[in-house]
This record gives sequence, structure tokens and C-alpha cells, in this order.
Amino acid sequence: MARKIIQQNKTENAQHKNGHSVLTHAHINVSDGFDIDTVLHHIKHYLPSQTPLKDFIHHNSLHAFQDKLFYEGIFTAATIFGYQVTLELKDYRQLYLEGRIRKDVVNEVVEKRKGIISADFWKSCMLEKSYDCHLPPRIGWLRSHWNTRLNFDIDNKVQPLLFRILSSYLDQGIAIQKFPLNANGFLASIRDLQNNSGEGFFKTKRAKDLLLNEGIGVYELLMILVGNESAFEHYLFDQQFSHRGWSGMVATLEARPDALLDKRKISLYDVVFLELLLEIDALDFYFKNRWVPLTNELPINSYDLFAPVQKGEVMEVLSLWQDAFEWSYYDDVLSGLSKGKAIAPTVSANTSFQAMFCIDERECSLRRHIESVDPNCETFGSPGFFGVEFYFKPEHGKFADKLCPAPVQPAYLIKEVNTSKHLEKDILFDKQSYHPGKGWLYSLGIGFWAGITLVKNLFFPKMSPAISNAFGHMDANGSLTIDSDDKMVLEDSLRVGFTTEDMANRVEKLLRSIGLVSDFAPLVYAVAHGSSSANNPHHGAHDCGACSGRPGSINARVFAAMANNEKVRTLLNERGFEIPSSTYFVGGMHDTASDMIEFSDVAYIPEVLKELHKSNVIKFEQALNKNAKERSRRFASINSKDVLGNIRKAINNRSVSFFEPRPELGHGTNSVCIVGRRDISKHLFLDRRAFLNSYDYRTDPEGKILVDVLKPIGPVCGGINLEYYFSRVDNHKLGAGTKLPHNVVGLIGVSNGCDGDLRPGLPVQMIEVHDPVRLLVVVEHRPEIVLQCIQSNSAMYEWFINEWVHLIAFDPIERKFFHFKNGSFTEYIPLRNHVRVLENSEKLFEDASLMESAHIVDATKENLPVFVLN
Repeated sequence: MARKIIQQNKTENAQHKNGHSVLTHAHINVSDGFDIDTVLHHIKHYLPSQTPLKDFIHHNSLHAFQDKLFYEGIFTAATIFGYQVTLELKDYRQLYLEGRIRKDVVNEVVEKRKGIISADFWKSCMLEKSYDCHLPPRIGWLRSHWNTRLNFDIDNKVQPLLFRILSSYLDQGIAIQKFPLNANGFLASIRDLQNNSGEGFFKTKRAKDLLLNEGIGVYELLMILVGNESAFEHYLFDQQFSHRGWSGMVATLEARPDALLDKRKISLYDVVFLELLLEIDALDFYFKNRWVPLTNELPINSYDLFAPVQKGEVMEVLSLWQDAFEWSYYDDVLSGLSKGKAIAPTVSANTSFQAMFCIDERECSLRRHIESVDPNCETFGSPGFFGVEFYFKPEHGKFADKLCPAPVQPAYLIKEVNTSKHLEKDILFDKQSYHPGKGWLYSLGIGFWAGITLVKNLFFPKMSPAISNAFGHMDANGSLTIDSDDKMVLEDSLRVGFTTEDMANRVEKLLRSIGLVSDFAPLVYAVAHGSSSANNPHHGAHDCGACSGRPGSINARVFAAMANNEKVRTLLNERGFEIPSSTYFVGGMHDTASDMIEFSDVAYIPEVLKELHKSNVIKFEQALNKNAKERSRRFASINSKDVLGNIRKAINNRSVSFFEPRPELGHGTNSVCIVGRRDISKHLFLDRRAFLNSYDYRTDPEGKILVDVLKPIGPVCGGINLEYYFSRVDNHKLGAGTKLPHNVVGLIGVSNGCDGDLRPGLPVQMIEVHDPVRLLVVVEHRPEIVLQCIQSNSAMYEWFINEWVHLIAFDPIERKFFHFKNGSFTEYIPLRNHVRVLENSEKLFEDASLMESAHIVDATKENLPVFVLN
């Protein structure tokens, strides 16, 4: 064994030299099956993959199980890691009593899955039988024996120090003094500190010697702590999942070092090595020589953390309830869609203006209101980066921000130049206030006024430099380097600006994807979105996910400039894609928290169109007033029956108040994505729950465009949906808990208190109104075309075949629904034949009982909008 240990050391140190894990094909697995790189790779697969706060990208919290069918995957995760993956049984039964889970849907679900003969038994189990729903997790079992054997809480002795070391090393600007860095990485920096400080991090000689002996690797430390090699992997899983937030962040930063602006060299191997050393140090300090490796007194035979999970009766009952909950909603939506009129393949020639919005479900309501204010306008939905992928570098800025979906790697850089204003600063947050001497003077000089300002903000909130301002990401009066004049200029390996062909390709691709290929209005608006909020570390989760968790104002401005470019129009005309010279594109952004909108480059709007734009701005303002009223019904502090102006002001105040934990509810309640023409859902009130992606099957009969339209639906819309789902059903482990005790750690994450683990997922204030249902994707095209599209890409197909999202094809010719399951489409006929009809939607926002009422009115008045039960 000694010979094996020596060889293992050589391999580990060669692979992890300078604090980095380097997998090589020449790796020699000299031990009896333990391979540190394989184990670490396995651990990383199951850790959270959340990036730092500046790049908050929504994703499937249980992405590691997505290769399995949904219920198999979530219950496997529950058994291994102890997650709560559905609502509790009592919650489903209460929803059933309230009528939100329909009896006819329960009958349909049970009979389809269990057969008519067994249906009564399973319905009895669902409604009456008692179950012990607590499943003790497999994770943590091995390391818990430090507590049971020695009455020693090893996490309590080690983790506070470990977390402080990690937060100091990774700090992005909070710390007064930077961590002393060694260019060779985290472990090298720790060794430097130990060598150059009197005390260091360790209390015992053995731990210090092990740290400074570069011939020692993880294998030796595990031999000291655990003893039995067959238990090493289990021990490391237990250890790293006792602080899954920190471990997940380190694993993410190892894979994507560019996720930090102030880069650091660190790997999960580094963290494991240091934590094992700290554990040895703690045990040595408290027990001297009176402790032995964990498995010396603990029989370890074949306890397999990842042994197959047997689906018990309680899991089956919970999955039946979840299906019934989801289809009670889906059936209403599909019933409502079926009530729409058949659309003739014609387009109005009297369109007043056209507006492209992000597919974000918060824009669903604004689109509905702008259409009600001006019935002659036309709205579209597209991912909010508007098909232009780039990094953006503001003038005087040190770093460039990524403004496109997370998986996309842009090759372009847009620079801001000729700005006319400088960023404002708040004296209260000046770094000098932390200085030992100057800080004392600051406290005396402005401390009193700081307190007055804080109290004043409670009653009179207003925008300040300390608040995340969605409109502050660019200077509206500055210029952008969009057109490269077909010259190759590189900066940081990125091409500055786009060529004419690059721009033409992107403009054509976006317009074709949404079906806007003819009948252009005089003004076409590209309306991005962002979110302003104060005292909210998760504000990136409210911004545009298609722009890597940032406002999309720059993307909208860039797209509009490309579409207005004369060289681009000439090239498009040569291709047979004609944008009339009388059409002008205008970029803008909607602040989804304050319900404000601003348009960019309005000075360049042709004189003949300026009055039309001014009248359109008034229409947008009217729509925003209505939108604010609709949102207000979910906020207890706002009277929804108040006049529109007061409601709008109250909504605005929420976005800039330091005392408001809910500036907005983000994607709360998202549940459906409709890919098709706006006309098929225009009659339907979807309660801000629908992602609306414009697509016209008539311009794409073979589905060639549809493939690219559907590719981001899973990772973007499905990712948002599932992060909200899992943060809702288990806000303790898969969510971030309440944001009230959150501390921002190093500008990369949040923790509860100063010594806690990083909290992945979403805080309770974002998910408390959310119904945890999987996303229903409705695609307007023939089923065989939709099937062909989703099967063309394995990553896209996985979302649908494994049922992490549901898929319905809406045949536009036959006007029938087809549900995708088990690899094929079968017709789905809605169970509900009646839907509610209201003449005035504003009644819904003033009277909550109308939303919850189970009263159904026959939809006979086809000229009225249809309102679906939520």
C-alpha cells in the first residue's frame, strides 16, 4: 500500500500543480479504485451550477438528473440528497378542496396512468390514506458518525473558518484589504500565508506540516481521516454537500474563470484539500492522539450512495397529484386557446405601429394592454437579446459585460464612446469611509445625515446612485461602435463592431423567426426589459435572462441601428428581403419593476415620423398605467381601486425603496410558453404567466426556422420555470430562504449571517406566489413538423422526451391539440368546454374573488376576451 500511496501522490501533484485540476489521459489509477479526478468530476455533476450574482442565469436546479424521466429524476434526487421535490400531500389535498385541482382532471389522470379498474384504489390513496413522507437522505450518513461517535460537530469547527477564507480569496470588491494572492492559485496563496504569518490558519503542527509538504495529496489526508479507501468517495460527497453552495460556486468558477471580473485561480480539488486539512487540525486539537480514522470503528461494506431508487407508493401518489395539479391549469389554457377564431392568412395594411418585446412573461401583460389601447398595433415576442450577441464595454469602464444567452460565446465587442455624463457616486458608500482614520471623520461628518436620509427614503423613496438603475447601463446620449465599416479591429481578442453582412444576417434572421417579413409599419419598436431595485442582491434574476442577467437596452438599441443601416437595407434588398425606406426602427427598454419606458436615439427619428412617435409614447404610457394596476393586485401595500396615477407612483416607489423586499415578483407564476402567431392567444387573459414567442408557420412550412426558435425554449424558459419550481417546493435546500437576513458575500453570492453557506436558488420573496407546475410549451405547427424539429437536436429533445417540460403541438389547419409523450404525439381534447368571459378585465384586478371563483360562463360572445381560471 505504501508504494501505491507514493505513486498516487505523484499523479495528484502533477495534475493539480499550481492549484489547478488537470485531467490527463495518462492518469494512473494506482489505488484500489479511488481516482480523485473521477470522484471530483462526479461531485461537480450534482453540485449547483449557479454563477456569481452579476451573471444570475436561471437553470434547472436538478440539471444532473435531466437524463432521466422527470419523476424518476426528482425522486432519485430526493432519496439521495434529501430534497423536497413536490408540494406536500396536505397541500395537494387542500388545492383539491379549493377546486384548483379539478375532480374531472384527477379522474382523467388516474384512469390514464393506472387504468379504470385500479382507479378507485389510487384515488382513495390520494385523498384519504396517511403516509410518512419523510425520506431520510443518503447523503451525510457517513460523516454524521463524527457526531455520534465522538460527539464532535466537525462542520461547526471547520466551516466558519473555511467560508471566511474562501470569501476573502474570491472577494470582488467588498473587502477593505485584498487577500494576498499567489499567481499559482488558491493553495499556493494559503501556503504563502502560512509561511509568512506567525499563526496562520492551523492550530496543530501536523496540519501545518501536511500543508507545506507538497508531496502530500488528498489521498493521504483521506487515509488519515477515513481509513478505508472504499469510503473515500462517499466521504467527499458528504463533505462537499454539507456546503453545496460554496462547493458549487467554486466548481463553476473552476470551469468558467471568466465569470469573475477580478479573476482568481481556484479548483474544487483545492477546497477539498484545505477542508480535509482543517478537519485533521480540528480533530488533533480537540482529541490529541485519541481519535482514529472514521472507518476503523465503523463497518463499511457496500453502502452505495447512488444505488437505484425504488419508487414507492407515496411517490406514485405525489406524482399523480402533481400531474392533476398541472393539467387542471393546462386544460383551462388549452380550452381557452380552442375558443379563438380561425385566423385568415391575411395581414392588416392599416397597422399603426409594431413592437417587438422579449418573450418574458412579464411583457405578456404589457403587450395585452398596448393592444387594448391601440387595436391597430401589432406586437411580437423574441428572446430579449434580439439576436445580436456581443460584449459591451462602457466608456471609462474597466470590464466588458456579456449581453447574450449564457451558452453563446460572442466574438464581437460593442464600445460606448462620446458619452456626456459620468456615473454619479453616493458619498455614503465612498471607500474612504472604511479607512481607520478618515472613516471616523466620515462618521462624525455625515453619519447623522445618513440616518436622516435613510428614514426619509422610507416615506419618500427615490432613485439614487446606490440603487440598481435599469436605465443606467448606458448613456443614451453616447455613441456605440456598431458598424465596423468592414474593418478588422480587435480588442481583447474580440472584433470591435459588426460588418455589413454580419448585421444583415442578424436582422434578417430575427425578423424571419418572428414572422415579420412584410407589411412593415412606419415605426417598429424593439423594446427590451430590465429591472430597477434597491437593496436587492438578486436583481440580476429580474433582468433579462437572454442578456446573461442584465438589462437588454443596449441590445435593443444595437438591433434598431442595424435595421436602420442603409448598407444593411441594400444588402437585404439584394437578397429579396425588403424593409421599406419609410419604416424606421426605434430601440427602447421597459423597466419591469418601476413600469417606466425609455426610447433611445429618438433625435434621429425622421421628421415625418416624430409626431407619430410622440403619439405612440402616449399610448405606451396609458398601457403602462394599466399594467401597473394589474401588477398591484399582488401587492398588499397598494390599493388596486385607486386612480391609475397613484397606483403607477406606488409601483415606481417600490422599485427604489430600501425597505421593500419585493420590488417585483420576477417570473413568479410562469407556467406556459406559446410559440406561434399572436392572434392565437390574443383573446386570452393569461395572467402574466405566459412566455410569448412569435412564430408564423406560414413563412416556414418545413420547420427550418422553427428548429432555431425552439432550441432556447428548454434552457431559457424551462430553466426559469424549473428554478422557480424547485425553489418553491424546497426553499430551504433548493432555494435561498428569506432575503431578510441575507449578507452579500464578496459580491458573488449571499449567505444567512456571516458564516453560512452560499444560498443557491431564489429567495422566498420571489417564489411565494408561484404555483410549482412544469412549463407547458404550445407550438403552432403540424405535429410531424414539431417532432422533426425537436428530434434534430439531442439536447433540445431531452427536455421534451424526459418530460421536464410538457409539449403540445397546435395544428393550425385542423385546430386540434396534440400532446407529446413517450416519443409521439396523440390528440388531446380539453375536458372543459366552458370558459369565463368578462367584458372588463380591470374588474379582475380590483376584485380578487373573480380570480379565484370557480364560476364558469359559456363563451358565446365571441367578440369578448376570454379569461381563464388561474
